[in-house]
Amino acid sequence: MINNAKKIVPILISVMIIVFSTYLILKGIKKIVKVDFLTAFSISTAFGIASYFFIKSKITKTALKLENSRVSVNTLFTIPLIFSAALLSFAHGANDVANAIGPLAAINDAVIGGEISAKAEIPFWVMAVGAFGLVVGLALYGPKLIRTVGSEITELDQMRAFSIAMAAAITVIIASQLGLPVSSTHIAIGGVFGVGFLREYLDGSESKFLEYTREKFKTNKKLYESSQKELSSLESLQNKTKKDYEKIVDLYKRMESLHELLKDEKEDFKNAKKIQYVKRDAVKKIVAAWIITVPTAAMISAGIFFMIRGIIV
Repeated sequence: MINNAKKIVPILISVMIIVFSTYLILKGIKKIVKVDFLTAFSISTAFGIASYFFIKSKITKTALKLENSRVSVNTLFTIPLIFSAALLSFAHGANDVANAIGPLAAINDAVIGGEISAKAEIPFWVMAVGAFGLVVGLALYGPKLIRTVGSEITELDQMRAFSIAMAAAITVIIASQLGLPVSSTHIAIGGVFGVGFLREYLDGSESKFLEYTREKFKTNKKLYESSQKELSSLESLQNKTKKDYEKIVDLYKRMESLHELLKDEKEDFKNAKKIQYVKRDAVKKIVAAWIITVPTAAMISAGIFFMIRGIIV
């Protein structure tokens, strides 16, 4: 596991650096110097390749002190997870805050200009309002949502959380680049579902293994019963030879071994059940929320606008 982690973790971190750098260059440096996507991606790829060799040497040294276990591999993802979460937060600010302050920026431009323009200017105070609202909202209402996404849908560790944060960040960044108003919350939850359902699919092989164990149990049980009959017939003999006694000893050993094996196999298939890593109640609740919230918001906003229009007209 550690050897595989030494190969894969540097690649994942390099991809994260390339994605993050490309987005920063396109959104930030582009305001100062004219940069197209290909140039930004080339510069970011150079950063990613340089970081790969640096990170690989660091992880190689760290791996020498670690045991070859899942827990140890997880520790290698702790720092990358922090950076991927920061990248997701950056992407969230780039997209979700824009969704909120877009109407405010349009209203402000219409009030100042006296007309509705095709492209509204976004003053600093409008962005400050969005940033302030994001921070206050996170402080007041964020913890409950964090608990829901982080622990109430499926069990997460560093590797799973890193995969979700990276996937969500890349998806939101692409959507932002295309000008698509998406919800980073829904995207992150989609990532959680993806990891959870994939675990169920992959560990479905465990169910197949248990089915195989069940069949093996039947075979071993028949072998145990036949050995028992053979032992019974040998013990009933009046004049036993040395070979008979040796056979009896072998049968006792075999039956003892089979007895332990049958006990373990019986426990295995007794506990066999369909593996579900994603909590189905949470899935239903979230899907219902997606279906209900959009039309509800549409109807409420239409109702408010109708009342305001009635006052004006």
